[in-house]
Amino acid sequence: PATAARARYPSLGPSVRNMAEEDKKVEPDAEGEGEDNALAPEEEAQVEFEPVVKLEEVKTQTMEEDEDVLFKMRAKLFRWESDSWEKEVKLWKERGTGDVRFLQHKETKKVRLLMRREKTMKICANFFVAPTIELKVNAGSDRSWVWQCHDFSEEKTDVTILAIRFANSENAQKFKEEFEKAKKANEGKIDDGASIEKSKAEPEEKGKEDSPKEEAAKEEAAKKEEDA
Repeated sequence: PATAARARYPSLGPSVRNMAEEDKKVEPDAEGEGEDNALAPEEEAQVEFEPVVKLEEVKTQTMEEDEDVLFKMRAKLFRWESDSWEKEVKLWKERGTGDVRFLQHKETKKVRLLMRREKTMKICANFFVAPTIELKVNAGSDRSWVWQCHDFSEEKTDVTILAIRFANSENAQKFKEEFEKAKKANEGKIDDGASIEKSKAEPEEKGKEDSPKEEAAKEEAAKKEEDA
């Protein structure tokens, strides 16, 4: 059978052998070309760019430089406020998580509570601990407190109800103890029991004179009383 196949296809064997020999001849050439066209090792470009505008570092003051930290503990703060969609409905909204601190001014010795959010460091609570503020247990929890104060962490200074929650009851108890110490430290130092002080830039009203219209109205009222 093999002889018959060679007889029918006499050119099959030699052609295959010739192709194999040609491939062997090409391989050395391909290797030679590969060495010539090999990729060169990468070189790091040493280029220096000078900034067009040089910005100087600016130090910002947080008004905490003149205060001593009396207490610091991680907690979560909530505020009782109106719902975003239904203003008539009020609910607890989370203000942020971070370190709550009691700071005492080095000169005036006044103590305030300051709390900033983690990462953003935005203020979420900031008020003087007035002697009139009372901590109350929040919803029967032994690790949460609620109180009412005038918080000025934002532009508005309305009466605010805040609640704070700690990881465990021990931390909550430590916070209460420091809160009571701060209240005693501020006795006689806080003018307003709502923990807000008048700005020194605001002049006090002394001996305000009545306008001519007000004086005329008072005179007419006095005459009517006499006639009666």
